[in-house]
Amino acid sequence: MIVDIRKWKHVFKLDPDRDISDEALDLICQSGTDAIMVGGSTGVTFDNTVDLMARIRQYELPCVLEISNQEAIVPGFDLFFIPVVLNAEDPNWIVGQHHEALKEYGSLLNWDEIVAEGYVILNGEAAAAKLTKARVNLDAKDVAAYARMADKLFNMPIVYLEYSGVFGDMELVRRTRQVLENARLFYGGGIDCLAKAQQAAEVADTIVVGNIIYSDLEQALRTVNVNFDRTGR
Repeated sequence: MIVDIRKWKHVFKLDPDRDISDEALDLICQSGTDAIMVGGSTGVTFDNTVDLMARIRQYELPCVLEISNQEAIVPGFDLFFIPVVLNAEDPNWIVGQHHEALKEYGSLLNWDEIVAEGYVILNGEAAAAKLTKARVNLDAKDVAAYARMADKLFNMPIVYLEYSGVFGDMELVRRTRQVLENARLFYGGGIDCLAKAQQAAEVADTIVVGNIIYSDLEQALRTVNVNFDRTGR
């Protein structure tokens, strides 16, 4: 399957460590979303990842793995997203984990399937922020600097603003997108209804919907109906 992330506008994110019924998964995968991302901050294992991938693979849509630990690297996904947490104070989440993974698997990788994400975590209460010791007390200039770093210095195709569980500052998201020239801006966090999905879609290139899937599937499915008709890159 040829996968072009620049065409993605809406993505559902599924956590291998959380239960989802076959009926719910069927609705998610046939909802019209552009892709399914698989990943999570804690509890992700090879076994629960390969199980979820096998279930998603019954459907004809792109399926990507966002790698959070090298023990859960499962072959068979269309793409593998590698988060580089730019505002992590623990360097293990900037280069440490990546170095260890490449030392082990570098010669085996198909680099056409690897996509680096310049991650900026902005909710200090999120599990990912605590895990990476992310510096979250940032203003718009700080975030723009990280975005430029990912876009121009490191040539990363994705800048991902992650609020993880809370709805973020849409003005900050808008200003971040404005500084990007090549990278695509992904936004995730707190999208729990169509109205919030619409707000995020107006300032980001791609919106990622995750937690609401597990608490209110009907609201999650409505987010696919967001209107992306606006002038973009």
